[in-house]
Amino acid sequence: MSAAAQRRTVRVLVLTQAVGAVGITIGIATASLLARDLSGSEALSGLAQTAQVLGAAVISFLLAPLMARRGRRTGLMTGYVVGAAGGLTAVLAGVVGSMALLLVGAMLLGAATSANNAARYAATDLATDENRARSLSLVVWATTIGAVAGPNLTGPAGALADGIGIPELTGPFAIGAIGMLVAAVVVGVLLRPDPLLLAQEAAGAREPGARTGTGIVRTGSSWSRTRDVVRERPVLGFAIVGLALTHATMIGVMTMTPLHMEHGGSGLEVIGLVISVHVLGMFAFSPLVGMLADRMGRPQVLGAGGVVLLVALVLCASSPSGMSWQVTAGLFLLGLGWSLSMVSASTMVAEHTPIAVRTDVQGTSDLVMGLTAAGGGALAGLVVALGDYPMLALLSLVLVVGVLGCAVRAASPTRRTA
Repeated sequence: MSAAAQRRTVRVLVLTQAVGAVGITIGIATASLLARDLSGSEALSGLAQTAQVLGAAVISFLLAPLMARRGRRTGLMTGYVVGAAGGLTAVLAGVVGSMALLLVGAMLLGAATSANNAARYAATDLATDENRARSLSLVVWATTIGAVAGPNLTGPAGALADGIGIPELTGPFAIGAIGMLVAAVVVGVLLRPDPLLLAQEAAGAREPGARTGTGIVRTGSSWSRTRDVVRERPVLGFAIVGLALTHATMIGVMTMTPLHMEHGGSGLEVIGLVISVHVLGMFAFSPLVGMLADRMGRPQVLGAGGVVLLVALVLCASSPSGMSWQVTAGLFLLGLGWSLSMVSASTMVAEHTPIAVRTDVQGTSDLVMGLTAAGGGALAGLVVALGDYPMLALLSLVLVVGVLGCAVRAASPTRRTA
């Protein structure tokens, strides 16, 4: 039963990710530009993306107890519906010219990112040790379909916006809202049986006072339960920190790339193309990354991701403004390094967390990841305003050194198990 349910779960999640990713990524290439126009300041241009990342962090934490009680299906549906509301709010912000309303919409948009993050963990609920990374990576890979298409719809979305009388830069958010609503319908209708509820029932962990299997009782807050498990299983701490630093590096540099290119005269279509190449690196090779993580080890692949991120940042630091092979290759490798680190570290979080506190630890991990990335995105705008894009890339090297440190510590025999 669980094997058949796992196959169905992965198929449904693959379809959901493919549709939902359009809604999440289509606004990437224009969010910073719209924020700049509404605020009148390039220093504040990164705030829209930062607000979305922050919203994803907080909503991930809020969705965790909902999924623990009601399952993945309810949590994912909620995330996509709230995200669609955020997309429509961003459109309204552009129409009325309100930066504050844009930030509210961006935070609500983060709910769709929360749903996508939770979907990767949903793929591991019924997985075995031998295929856990591959199951997770297949769902991550599915994002490629919508994510690559999303930024390339930027130009047509702008034309559509002109046709219906709304600002050009809000067109992608309108189309994105439709994609998120479709994803909510897909997961609501097809994700049955619910993988998390099935796993909880099999483990006898549905009751609030159930033990986690490590001697820790599922009482108190999500944060306190996560803290207790991390203390007992230090490898979880290194995985969570590695995730956070990886995501902060990617968000900070990626968010400022459209501005860097626009300064050199690149238009929306060219910017969207480079972002698509970046997204391709993030998701297209995920199945291969999952296979490597299952065969070579999660910490080793996390370390490989850190090395690729180092090369990416050096290329970005050497890129002139506008379109260049350096920024294109750098953004691709930035995505690939993110994929290597994200899949491996997420798998460590999934496999080292007891079933009774699974959503608590995963939600807290995404909260930490999002808060770190939000801070990085906000600082990125200031760094580019006070300095330039190459400076931002060079300063981000510090974060990647931290990723490499987490990989080394997680691979230590004394740290891998508690």
